Amino acid sequence: MKVLANDGISTSGILALEKGGFEVITTKVAQEQVANYINTHQIPVVLVRSATKIRKDIIDACPGLKIIGRGGVGMDNIDVDYARSKGIHVINTPASSSESVAELVFAHLFSGVRFLHDSNRNMPLEGDQNFDGLKKAYANGIELRGKTIGIIGFGRIGQATAKMALGLGMRVIATDGFVPKATISVDFYNGQQLAFEIETIEKENLLQQADFISLHVPAQKDYVIGNPEFELMKECVGIINCSRGGIIDEVALIAALDSGKVLFAGLDVFENEPTPEIQLLMHPKISMTPHIGAATLEAQDRIGTELAQQIKELMGN
Repeated sequence: MKVLANDGISTSGILALEKGGFEVITTKVAQEQVANYINTHQIPVVLVRSATKIRKDIIDACPGLKIIGRGGVGMDNIDVDYARSKGIHVINTPASSSESVAELVFAHLFSGVRFLHDSNRNMPLEGDQNFDGLKKAYANGIELRGKTIGIIGFGRIGQATAKMALGLGMRVIATDGFVPKATISVDFYNGQQLAFEIETIEKENLLQQADFISLHVPAQKDYVIGNPEFELMKECVGIINCSRGGIIDEVALIAALDSGKVLFAGLDVFENEPTPEIQLLMHPKISMTPHIGAATLEAQDRIGTELAQQIKELMGN
């Protein structure tokens, strides 16, 4: 039985599937050719990450499709309800990449509070001639310890972010319409453990209190953060989005950065992927990565093996 991993899959995932008797195809098929490729090669299982879209047209065109798998959390690139209405199993791996995404949040936070994103641009250009000038420009760093981080969306990734924040000595507040409270367990290398119970609060209260804000919500019809939300925030707030593009009004974000309301932003996702707006790409107060939240070797191993296990169970292998 064939599995098309169109956006790739880890070696451990391939081995697990092959051990279960599956043939894994990792050929990258262009979006417009996916349906034809699935039918021509009689493929019942297709796996994607965020690049390939499995919409109604592909589902209708591929009657032999039995499983659609998403390596990661969000499934906004798949018409999930429609696929399930056609008897197709839709699976994902919501727990596999939480720590990887949370670590990227703090990579952006550390970059922002110590100006690393801008320093890394300017040191190669001016470091030999303007060392003292750059030293002065980046001298007003901020410590994260003791500051308040507001987490919007308190699911698995939001809670993993909270765990790391607590380990750094930050105060954590969170908002989520579906999670009234959560117990966050901070585990240390020597087996010791501390537990913190965090009750979620209204978004407006969070915006007013937070020194830094991190978003962890699925794709939305409307902006989660726009001009009204920026108005409520503290002066010189830092904001991080490693969840989904289109949940921050990017025009309003640029204005807030230019006015000084927002001290810095860290973006792993963009409204117009894969062609982010040039105003974002060139802005000196934005730390940017190309949608790599789950792109660690460890997360990809977990994603691959978890997908393989689900496929084997569903196909009776």
